[in-house]
Amino acid sequence: MLLLLLLSTAFIPLHSARVIGGKEASLTSRPYMAHVEIGSVGSCGGILIREDVVLTAAHCNCNLGNIFVYLGVQDFMKPGQSWQRIRVRRWVQHPDFNSENYDNDIMLMKMTHAAELNEWVGTIPLPEADVPVTPGAECSVAGWGRMGANTRTDRLQEAEQEVMSDDMCQDRYWHYDPSRMLCAGSPYVKKAAFQGDSGGPLVCDGVVQGIVSNGDPDGRPPSIYTRISKFIPWINATLEKLS
Repeated sequence: MLLLLLLSTAFIPLHSARVIGGKEASLTSRPYMAHVEIGSVGSCGGILIREDVVLTAAHCNCNLGNIFVYLGVQDFMKPGQSWQRIRVRRWVQHPDFNSENYDNDIMLMKMTHAAELNEWVGTIPLPEADVPVTPGAECSVAGWGRMGANTRTDRLQEAEQEVMSDDMCQDRYWHYDPSRMLCAGSPYVKKAAFQGDSGGPLVCDGVVQGIVSNGDPDGRPPSIYTRISKFIPWINATLEKLS
């Protein structure tokens, strides 16, 4: 259905992993992918940006128990030597995160020890500060879990995402702020991040440009991503403190 038929006020945080319209990611193609297990009731995606630090969404509630990061996982039904499970020692939520409109939806997690980097596990570059992503850019998103309302999978899924104009998300979502948010996912192609992909990466030309944040309750694109380039000064300052 066309986006014009949807309520512009509808949005939901993208918990409980699901990539709609995607395909299975090939082995070792996304070594920066992290699965964040929050207590016994929650999970999010994450992005390995330093050997001991994962970037994710601030709305992933970290007050529900112990937090563990899984790295090197392609299929959760096939445990292997490539897996690394590391406990999170500390997390830093952006001080201006707003849980009502998901503004400043970004958080850093420091693990108890550095990951072992190999063909399965690796970091991904961050963008330059305040350098915009051009509408029309071809990017991709990835995550684990459901691919539809009644379809589940434990294999890492990926989907192409076209960067859209800010106007498209501003017309669709009352809370969209182009200075700190990024709009991606063509309304004419049913491929999108969805519930549970929160914290996962929007990757463009080998650089992580966005963090899965929120979107349509029924998974209709476009979705809203945290615009990482806006937060590079905060990320760098926080990384120094975490060191």
